[in-house]
Amino acid sequence: MSLNPWKLLVKESPPGRPAGLLAGMRIRKKLIVLHTSFSLVLASILVIALRPAVGKVVASAEIDEAKLLLRTLYPSYLPNMQAVTPLTPVDLPNVRIRRGTAAEFQLDSQIAAAARSNPGEVFPAVIPGEGNGAIAYLAGTGGEPGLFVGLSVIIPEARDAVWRLYVLTALTLFGVYALIAIALELFVLPRSVYSPIQTMLRAEEAVRERRVSEELIPADEIPADELGEIMKARNQTISSLRANEAALADALKQLEAAAGDLKKKNHLLEAAQRNLADADRLASLGTMSAGIAHELNTPLSVLTGLAEKLNAAKDGSPALNPEEAALLLRVVRRIERLSDSLLDFARVRPPITTLAILRTLVDEALTLVRLDRDASSIEFTIDVPRDLRLWCDTDRIVQVLVNLSRNAVDALSKLPPNVQPNPPREISIRAVLQQREGTPWLSIEIADTGPGIDASILPRLFEPFNSTRMDAKGTGLGLAVSEGIIKEHGGLLLARNRPASDGKTGAVFEILLPCHQPDAVV
Repeated sequence: MSLNPWKLLVKESPPGRPAGLLAGMRIRKKLIVLHTSFSLVLASILVIALRPAVGKVVASAEIDEAKLLLRTLYPSYLPNMQAVTPLTPVDLPNVRIRRGTAAEFQLDSQIAAAARSNPGEVFPAVIPGEGNGAIAYLAGTGGEPGLFVGLSVIIPEARDAVWRLYVLTALTLFGVYALIAIALELFVLPRSVYSPIQTMLRAEEAVRERRVSEELIPADEIPADELGEIMKARNQTISSLRANEAALADALKQLEAAAGDLKKKNHLLEAAQRNLADADRLASLGTMSAGIAHELNTPLSVLTGLAEKLNAAKDGSPALNPEEAALLLRVVRRIERLSDSLLDFARVRPPITTLAILRTLVDEALTLVRLDRDASSIEFTIDVPRDLRLWCDTDRIVQVLVNLSRNAVDALSKLPPNVQPNPPREISIRAVLQQREGTPWLSIEIADTGPGIDASILPRLFEPFNSTRMDAKGTGLGLAVSEGIIKEHGGLLLARNRPASDGKTGAVFEILLPCHQPDAVV
């Protein structure tokens, strides 16, 4: 695995920490450190590379000198070596002479054998404790053993020349690299690196200070290199940003104008809605007044006649017979029912919301409906799970169920008594949970097998005092009151006829109520 030396100086670090040793320096200081480091590394590599070769040259010179001296100093013994005389030290500087056995000279076995085979021949060798030198074998005479003669030489001039070579090489390398660095710093980097960077910094400062005229770098200051490409890209980015800001400002102005216009139109619309609501209330008031007058006309006529009869009674004789008294009671109760329906329609009683079991409310409503004489011949079918619960005003929901069920009873009672319908007279109440747009709703359907709803009155079925008998208690307000109660609970009350595919005729009223607890009651 290869190592990248640059990663030692500039390396990646975790976010939030400086990267490498040079992270906190300016570019000029970084380049100086890099120049110096590179020159030191290069000089070290060069010295290490030259040392073996130069050392080999010095060693070769010292060995050659030792061989030459060994041949020169002892010509009488070389090469014939007929007699052995003690060697005397030679007074030469940096020269050492010694003799001994092969073991004392720590000679290689091959060199020792070659020297014994060639007495007087000089061989290169490294003398232990002395240095580079030469060795020769002197054969013994008169039964004396032969000895090895070694001579070592140190050439200080050569070794000093080597050190001078090292120093000169390093100085030359430093000098050349210094000249290159100075040339870069004086002629190349200021124009090609430092000046473009300063230009970009000034432009960025202008952007921060919103000096729009100085945000873009002039074309004559953009060099034709990578930094120039960065400057061009930056100019394009700034120009695009300013264009987008201008477009956004125009869009905001248009939006403000549109918002002002919309506010005016909304104000006009609210005024129109208030006027329409006032007009609708007046129309409803007129319709209701006419309906109330119509509903009260007949019972008031009866009351007027009976009151005149009471006024005409004399001598303490009974003013009314039992039939007339019963008629008077029915008329008064009818006026009371009409008054209660008007109160329900006006919603003057606030609802009380609790969590209730739907099946209990249905059973309670049907118990009240079965008290009617017309309901005795009708079959009631209930398909309401006992675990269904809902938040509601129980009294008002029961009132709605009673109104709709009595309307169904009234529709079935219109059939001739001697005609047995097919299917028979039946009212079914069914409840299921439904998902509508991700929200759970409770659907309650009340269906009968009567003649159905006249198509001409279906669109106006829930209007007060509508001219139809499909209305609980015959007051003309039952369906309107029921719809108002369901709306108070955030639900819907729908009416339709059975489809032909059911094989049955009749009307279907569907109540849709949300299954969550209401936040507020309208």
